[in-house]
Amino acid sequence: MKYVIILGDGMADEPLEVLGGRTPLQAAVKPSMDRLAAMGRSGLLDTIPAGMAPGSEIANLSVLGYDVPAVYEGRGVLEAASMGVELEPGDLAMRCNLICLEDNRIKNHSAGHITSAEAAEIIAFLDQKMGNEHIRFYPGVSYRHLLVLKGGEKALACTPPHDVMGTPYREVMVRALTPEAEKTAKLLNYLIARSRSLLEAHPVNVKRITAGKDPASCIWPWSPGYRPRMATLTDLYGIGPSAVISAVDLIQGIGALAGMKVIRVEGATGLYDTNYEGKAGAAIGALRDHQLVYVHVEASDEAGHEGDPLLKTKTIEYLDSRLVKPIMEACQLMEEPVTIALLPDHPTPCAIRTHTRTPVPFVIFRPGETPDMVTRYDEESAREGNYGLLKGAEFMKDLLKE
Repeated sequence: MKYVIILGDGMADEPLEVLGGRTPLQAAVKPSMDRLAAMGRSGLLDTIPAGMAPGSEIANLSVLGYDVPAVYEGRGVLEAASMGVELEPGDLAMRCNLICLEDNRIKNHSAGHITSAEAAEIIAFLDQKMGNEHIRFYPGVSYRHLLVLKGGEKALACTPPHDVMGTPYREVMVRALTPEAEKTAKLLNYLIARSRSLLEAHPVNVKRITAGKDPASCIWPWSPGYRPRMATLTDLYGIGPSAVISAVDLIQGIGALAGMKVIRVEGATGLYDTNYEGKAGAAIGALRDHQLVYVHVEASDEAGHEGDPLLKTKTIEYLDSRLVKPIMEACQLMEEPVTIALLPDHPTPCAIRTHTRTPVPFVIFRPGETPDMVTRYDEESAREGNYGLLKGAEFMKDLLKE
């Protein structure tokens, strides 16, 4: 048996008045997802362990069947793995967003979805101005970058910027949780303030403002950690080679640490304009010589963060027609049977523009297995599925059972 997991990041939501009291999943025209639900068995999955924040890194580790509290060390280390940045003992790695401020409030977490080329120029400039043997900036994708501090302490309270849009930024700057971390917290807050003064008149920002786009006002470091100790999926579950397909460094890093082949697709952006067809083709190709393929699509999550229900609905329809459909059709023609799973990692409700810990709907279609009575794929329909409510690694264990 082979396996493909299609993960629509943040697809789940709450009912919205603008959609007639429906969620984007309920409002979307998605015949392939609904067909998958009719062919398979549905349920709800609790992806966020108690006491942990509903971040994509935690949720995706959970979907892949890891004991998250035992292995989680923050986003930074996962993105370092994706970038090929080797962390030494004592290196503190952090996600480093480029964000936009307006009237001293966090306008958005993405500097208006700055391009990777623009961001690379800014990150190189900041590394030149603020980097040294103890501080290093590494460019990533769009607004998502990496900051590494040698000898940094991780006992820090750091706020994800997408959780506090509209908040005065000074109210949510870094705080030390122990006396030993005070020095690290002060350094990080200095870097935020210094980056703001350095970037105010940077040529990239001047051009963006002239074009009516949001500038990269400053950096925003968060999610600190040290290099984790993670078993590979093969060691955990005894499966053969696996692969991950994503536009997001975070997911690529999880894949790298999980022993998966990281497949990068040209034109994959993490937004609504991502290369759905390219990802579908890459997944179909990877199934030829991998037992498990994990296809991650970020677009719905970003639409949720933007608070745009119509765009989120459209991203779900794109996922359905341009990725789910061709993968389903190709799997039906393969000599070896393929189990297909579909789910989000967490909800990203448009009304609040951030992640929640509500359990997410999933469906698993296993060839030859009797389906349940669910015929649509959405938050409410999945409640009636045979799986009921699963928690964390139970999903992966059920997926892989023969």
